[in-house]
Amino acid sequence: MRANRKNKVPVQYAVARRGVPSAAFLRRWAIGPVTLRIVGEAEGRRLNRTFRKRDRATNVLTFRYDETRGDIVLCHPVIRREARAQGKSLAAHYAHLVVHGCLHLRGYDHEKKRDAARMEAREIRILRRGGIRNPYALE
Repeated sequence: MRANRKNKVPVQYAVARRGVPSAAFLRRWAIGPVTLRIVGEAEGRRLNRTFRKRDRATNVLTFRYDETRGDIVLCHPVIRREARAQGKSLAAHYAHLVVHGCLHLRGYDHEKKRDAARMEAREIRILRRGGIRNPYALE
């Protein structure tokens, strides 16, 4: 999954960029047209509460506008904690979540076991092609 060079992938930083992967790195994992927004805990929580009725920040939220366009919101503090807890590099975890969000924009979901398995397999293939290990493998 590579960003279409004709479609710009804007990256918005609503947090300090320190520790966040570069826009170029994030774009590498996105397929446009999509906007990536990196947020803090408060904005992540507010969006999750407003749109998913869950009163906590989550790692990634996807907002689909039509069959190809949407926004992906990535909550940096949550992603940083998860990467540490899972023993993954921050960059690898960001790559996984950008791919995950893009697949949601393409209609994939993980509500049912079969759909989750299909989505995970696709994520694993895409990440492997980019040199990132299976994010679901326990080490």
